[in-house]
Amino acid sequence: MTHAITVEQTGGPEVLRWTSVDVGKPGPGQALIRHTAIGLNFIDVYFRTGLYPAPLPFTPGMEGAGIVEAVGEGVTDLTPGDRVGYGQSPLGAYAEHRLVPAEKLIKLPDWITDEVAAAMLLQGLTAQYLLRQTFHVKHGDTILIHAAAGGVGLLASQWANALGATVIGTVGSAEKAALAAANGCHHVILYRDEDVVAKVREITNGQGVDVVYDGVGKDTFERSLDSLRRRGLMVSYGNASGAVPPFDVGLLNKKGGLFITRPSIQHYAGTRAELLSMADDLFAVVKGGQVKVNIHQRFALRDAADAHRALESRVTTGATVLVP
Repeated sequence: MTHAITVEQTGGPEVLRWTSVDVGKPGPGQALIRHTAIGLNFIDVYFRTGLYPAPLPFTPGMEGAGIVEAVGEGVTDLTPGDRVGYGQSPLGAYAEHRLVPAEKLIKLPDWITDEVAAAMLLQGLTAQYLLRQTFHVKHGDTILIHAAAGGVGLLASQWANALGATVIGTVGSAEKAALAAANGCHHVILYRDEDVVAKVREITNGQGVDVVYDGVGKDTFERSLDSLRRRGLMVSYGNASGAVPPFDVGLLNKKGGLFITRPSIQHYAGTRAELLSMADDLFAVVKGGQVKVNIHQRFALRDAADAHRALESRVTTGATVLVP
């Protein structure tokens, strides 16, 4: 027997329960992983609350790192003892041990620690598809990143800066503003104290930004649209404040012939070849020093409820890991 966090009914952080579970042996195409670190992400909250439905009961989490302990039939590129990580898997990461589809596992280079891998893969792969695929950021672009001091925000801001873009970030406190400025943001807007749209227009000489990356959702949606240049792109990739309500598509025409997309990682890392290519791109910028991964909070896995409370209250910055 091993232990995992289970959710028997959706709700607040209190529904996260530390329980004994029987993992079993790996089946065809699977690997048994002993976790050494697990990533905390806002998508975990969406599943816990039921915003993203999942069959009950379930174990949350989609990102982790650890050691392969056994492999099932047909798995030829992994062996027991391999260090691996993943950032795109079925639910189940909040566990001491788990079974993972081998096609979702990425062998870790020696220079990456397990905690850094667990902290960077989902958020880093998200930054990769946002910046290199959803909108191909290049030198001279001006971009707006909401929650710039969050996990994805810090990685994306550094990466976009390295690509030559002018990076504008929004944050909720002076402390987070300093962190965002130290991690690639050329301009930081305190959204609680300043008019985001007015500041963006001031920074861009009235033009607006080329693209907005919005992982906040309901609270920032209209401000995001109003911050775009003519024919700009709104990338809505998260719902930290709640889901964006239905809107009249004619609004996009009214505000300048805008584009909008709602991407997610499974549409970019849908094949193993795509996943490994994205991971190679991410590893290259981390190894090259353009993107630094800093773990700002650690919680014991059994204290996952406390980690969720901290995440939802927006007191966390950057990456957080759960340690079995």
